[in-house]
Amino acid sequence: MLLYIHGFNSSAQSGKARELAAWMGARGLAEAQVCPDLPSRPARAMTLLEDLVMASRGPAKLIGSSLGGFYATWLAEKHDLKAVLVNPCVACHDKLAAYVGQTQKNWHSGEEYVFTQTHLSELRALAVRPRRLRNYLLLLETGDTVLDYREAVDFYAGARQVVLAGGDHGFTRFTEYLPAILEF
Repeated sequence: MLLYIHGFNSSAQSGKARELAAWMGARGLAEAQVCPDLPSRPARAMTLLEDLVMASRGPAKLIGSSLGGFYATWLAEKHDLKAVLVNPCVACHDKLAAYVGQTQKNWHSGEEYVFTQTHLSELRALAVRPRRLRNYLLLLETGDTVLDYREAVDFYAGARQVVLAGGDHGFTRFTEYLPAILEF
């Protein structure tokens, strides 16, 4: 199973999730790819993701984007899985602290919720240091204005990394890198 994990306030309808589904479908691999809509609460999201990992017929393969990269790192470390991280969030619990008490809205469903201290505590509980660096492939674009790509370069030092000039947080060259992602 190839598990795509979307980012903060995103969904299975994100651009990369749709691109991956179309690419896999065109190659007769649609049933091998899964992208669930994650709950806003990190603990609930992780329960859903772990259930999918445990139900996989073989070792699950992970693709995580932004916050999804943070989640994928936790799963990869716990279950010794391979993970492709696309402009991943490093120390999400620190980056999202400013949002405590603010209403958030899912970009695709329109669902609203208040980001609370509980969300932050659950994120903090999922923070891990990557140790199995052979299991990671990082895809980073320097034009990401949401997250500083250099933090990921440093945090995942020793992992295979592709750092491309320009682009943005959505990783504009995602489709171009799908063959390399699947090969990894």
